Amino acid sequence: MKIIGIIPARYQSSRFPGKPLVDIAGKPMIRHVYERSARAACLTAIYVATDDARIEAAVRQSGGLSIMTRDDHASGTDRLEEAGRILGLKDEDVVVNIQGDEPLAHPEMIESLVRALAEDPSCPMATLAFSSSDEAQYRDASVVKVVTDRSGRALYFSRSPLPFRRDPAAAPLVFLKHLGFYAYRFGFLKTFARLEPGVLEEMEKLEQLRALEHGYPIRVGLTPHETLGVDTPEDIPEVARRLLQENRMA
Repeated sequence: MKIIGIIPARYQSSRFPGKPLVDIAGKPMIRHVYERSARAACLTAIYVATDDARIEAAVRQSGGLSIMTRDDHASGTDRLEEAGRILGLKDEDVVVNIQGDEPLAHPEMIESLVRALAEDPSCPMATLAFSSSDEAQYRDASVVKVVTDRSGRALYFSRSPLPFRRDPAAAPLVFLKHLGFYAYRFGFLKTFARLEPGVLEEMEKLEQLRALEHGYPIRVGLTPHETLGVDTPEDIPEVARRLLQENRMA
């Protein structure tokens, strides 16, 4: 069985065109993501899946591996599925979806994610969450929350405060902040790419709800690492500061 890391990356973005190539602490962002993720011992190989020759060139210039995919994919998951087919993956192989705008990703996060999937053989996909007590993030609609059952499978993902605290004074605030890393068994990834989007997915704008709506379970692994993704140019100075701080401590 292979465990393949794939980083979907496109140049065009309505909010931040060219984001994968933005310079952060002296490197294109996509190189930070690739190099940090490649340190995960569980990965057989790692690729950037893109539709843009500039991103492909940046990856290859640093010795990385890339796959050219179509330019009409509706989501990174669809690009992931095409990349898996190009690589000739088998149904039992595992594909790890690593977001291309997560330059602070820890290799341990990828290992925790793959471990969560391995621990639940009947589960077709897994994702990550971080235990938080941050009140502002709890109420922030841009921060996705998840609740799980006792076995660690997701019950629901939402942009709303979850779980809702009817009596805030009764207990300290603790919630699971969802992190956008996924691991799929490739046979399921092919199925997922063909599923119709669901009502809840359209309402919340959360693609992972498609799996739950169609009756497929999602295992949620926990990580002590909280990342900071790059959504807008305003996020870059803080990400650069953290990267430089890590380098000084290394």
